[in-house]
Amino acid sequence: MSNFRWGVIGTGGIARAFIRDLTMTENQSVVAIGSRTLSKAQDLSAETPGSIAYGSYEEVVRDNNVDAIYVATPHPYHKEHTLLALNASKPVLCEKPFAISARETQEMIDCAIKNNVALLEAMWTRYLPHIAQLREILASGVLGKIYNIQADHGQRLADRNIPRLVEPELAGGALLDLGIYPISFAHLVLGTPERITSTGVLTDRGVDAQTSAIFDYADGAQAVISTNMIAQTPCRAVVSGLLGRLEIDSVFYAPTSMRLILLDGTITHYPHTYQGHGLREQAIEMARVVHSGALESPLMPWSQTLAVMNTLDEIRRQIGLTYPCEN
Repeated sequence: MSNFRWGVIGTGGIARAFIRDLTMTENQSVVAIGSRTLSKAQDLSAETPGSIAYGSYEEVVRDNNVDAIYVATPHPYHKEHTLLALNASKPVLCEKPFAISARETQEMIDCAIKNNVALLEAMWTRYLPHIAQLREILASGVLGKIYNIQADHGQRLADRNIPRLVEPELAGGALLDLGIYPISFAHLVLGTPERITSTGVLTDRGVDAQTSAIFDYADGAQAVISTNMIAQTPCRAVVSGLLGRLEIDSVFYAPTSMRLILLDGTITHYPHTYQGHGLREQAIEMARVVHSGALESPLMPWSQTLAVMNTLDEIRRQIGLTYPCEN
């Protein structure tokens, strides 16, 4: 496969991690970096050989050397910047949360269809090798019918006063930034829940400090998820079926170890051997999708992206979480 060239919109921590991880691939490179502040783009470009710095996002999407755009700006700007790229006929890999609502998500999907351009959610967990193993285990039926999922994601972040986490104007809070991982995981394993019961604790600024939810499914299965930005939690996931369980170690949404424990006493270990961060896997899948002529990935199809956003919307409704940036 020929070299796949990226334009990166945004210069924060996730953009830097993405660029670093791409150095572990053979056919991926970043050729353009954009920020609304040229000096920030120049600083990151100086660390990224072969890239050009731009002082606007418009310049990045107009660059003819760019094969796809990675949107790594704050949550409320995902829709705006994704539409900017799609309307310039540039494929987009958009960071999670894909948008701040299902309505915005549908607008982005509609724009990809209208322009016949590929669009993927950068829910990087879905593209990782241990999740591919999870899919194989589920498909094999070795666990029997799945009845329960438990997954959590908590980090001590609130007292660091990170704007994207604490400010309502930036769609802050634990749910969209951290909770999306266990929620997306539950959707991967069990699909869309029939009923959602959730509770949350809001900060004095009006974003959620912690949120928990139970997903009920028509076949009697349940998923129990929790997220918070106050305290560090185990960040593990367990999938339990009639014949055994799969335990995914911390942190479950990143490359990690797992073990399959069956009722007959059989234990199969899946050690953590992955090198690097893991963000490159979504970039590799993006290149495959673009070269194939497809518009979406079977690893994270639009239907799943939309379903997860609908779940987030319902949880927000139940706990009274709203954002001034919603329109």
